[in-house]
This record gives sequence, structure tokens and C-alpha cells, in this order.
Amino acid sequence: MKIMRINSPGKKQQTISTMLRWWLLPLLMAAVWTGCRPETKVVTDIDPVGDYTLVSVDGKPVPCDVQHDGHAVAIKSGSFVISSNGTCASKMVFAPPGRADLTREVKAAYTRQGTNLSMSWEGAGTTTGAVSGNTFTMNNEGMVLAYRK
Repeated sequence: MKIMRINSPGKKQQTISTMLRWWLLPLLMAAVWTGCRPETKVVTDIDPVGDYTLVSVDGKPVPCDVQHDGHAVAIKSGSFVISSNGTCASKMVFAPPGRADLTREVKAAYTRQGTNLSMSWEGAGTTTGAVSGNTFTMNNEGMVLAYRK
């Protein structure tokens, strides 16, 4: 590389290589820095299979009292099992005011798209849910149910 000197009145002589060093060094450092950062991945391949425990209903920690379809209900506990064969099952223990505990168990077939599950319940409709880390959340007729593995 030829070195060409630039003469400016009253300034020190600088060479093109010195000027390039001051301009290229920051650019090179930026390129190295961006190339060395960990790659950001969108997590879409979460394995939802497992046993989950009901931890909250509409943001209230279980056990809790909630309103559903205009009726007060005490939610005592719940579980949700997502199987690898495309089926899932929900079990909830609840009590209407002044009555003994009742247990409701229902089963569904599910399809999965990324972190989202669409569940078709036996003898009922369809609900959707999503897995994030070790949490499964679903909206069931306006009630938001959160489960944790």
C-alpha cells in the first residue's frame, strides 16, 4: 500500500493509513461485536407434554372464589395433563356455595401450532391455550386458567 501524505497548514502530517485506522477500527469492532452476540431465537418448539397443576384462575391464586356464568364458585384445585398422543385431560375440584366439593373431569383432542394448543373437548366446544416455559394458560369461557408443571 502506498502511503500518501496529506499536508494541511498548521496541522501535523497524517497518512491515509492513520486515518483509515481511526475509521476502520470502530467499524471492525462493531462487526465483531454483532457477530459474537448470541443468536436470538423465537421459541416455537416447546414440548407441552406433561402434568400441570392449577395455580390461578383469573389471576387469583388457587384455592379461590370466582364468578362464573353469574354464579359464585370456590375453586379448590385442578390439574391438566397434556399427552404426547394428541389428547389432554382436565380435572377440577370446586364447590358451589353451601355444597360439598364436586370434581369435574373432561378430555379433549388437541392440535398444536408452535406454542399454541387448540382443544376440542368431548361433548363440548373448543378452547385455546398456550405454553410458555413451564406454564400452560387457557381461556375457558372467559375464565383464564393458569397451570404450572
